[in-house]
Amino acid sequence: MLKKFIDKESGRVIERTVMNSITIDCVIFGFDNGSLEVLLVQHGEGIRKGEWGLPGGWIKANEGIDAAAHRLLAELTGLDKIYLEQLKAFGETNRFPLGRVITIGYYAMIKKEDFNVKAGSTASDAKWYKIEDIPNLIYDHNEIFQYSLTNLRNRVKQTPVGFNLLPEKFTLFELMKLYEEILGIKMDKSNFRRKILHMKLLRPLDEKQKDVTHRAAKLYVFDEAIYEKLTQKGFNFEF
Repeated sequence: MLKKFIDKESGRVIERTVMNSITIDCVIFGFDNGSLEVLLVQHGEGIRKGEWGLPGGWIKANEGIDAAAHRLLAELTGLDKIYLEQLKAFGETNRFPLGRVITIGYYAMIKKEDFNVKAGSTASDAKWYKIEDIPNLIYDHNEIFQYSLTNLRNRVKQTPVGFNLLPEKFTLFELMKLYEEILGIKMDKSNFRRKILHMKLLRPLDEKQKDVTHRAAKLYVFDEAIYEKLTQKGFNFEF
C-alpha cells in the first residue's frame, strides 16, 4: 500500500511504501519422555485449510511484534507466558502465493508436561510432532523449522540452554538423552559423563532414582551459580 504526503521543506509530494504484510511464525520445541518434539497447528480456514504449519498469523496495527507473537501463540494453541526468542525475518519473494509477505520467526523450548495445548482461533487442531515425523508444512514453514533447529543445535554447544526441559532432579543419562535429541546424534556415555562433570555445572545429590526396574542411577541438580556464569560467559561443549 502506498501513502502520499507533502514534504514540508520542499513542498514535493512523496510516496511512502507501508509494509502491512508482515506475519509471525513460532517454532515451539517440547521435550517429553526423552523425545524432542515441535508444536504444529492445522488450519481451520483460509487457502491452507486442513494443512499443517507453525502457529502464527498477522500482526495487529496497534501491537508490537513481541506482543503479537505471544497473542497468536495463546490464541492458536493455548500456550501463554512462555519465553519467546526472536530468530530472524524470512522474506523470500515467493514464500506466500497471494502476494509479498515477510514473516518474523520466534522460537521457544518448554517442558510439555507443564502446559496444556488446546487449538483455538483459526486452528482446527494443535498437536506435537516428533521432529523426525514432521509432515510437509505450508509455505516455507519447513525451512523456518530447520533454521530454528540448526540455531538450537549451535546454541546448545555454547550456552546451557534447554536444561529447563529436564526434571529438577535428573540422571546423567536423562541429560545425555536431551543432548542426543537436540543434536540428533548418538553419544558415548563415558565420554559425555567425563565432559559434563568437568564443567562443574552439576551438583551431585545423595539420592538415587526410585521405583525403577533397572539399577537406580545417581541424581543431580544444576548448580545455579555456575549455570548463571556459563549462561553469561558461554562455553565450548564439543562432543
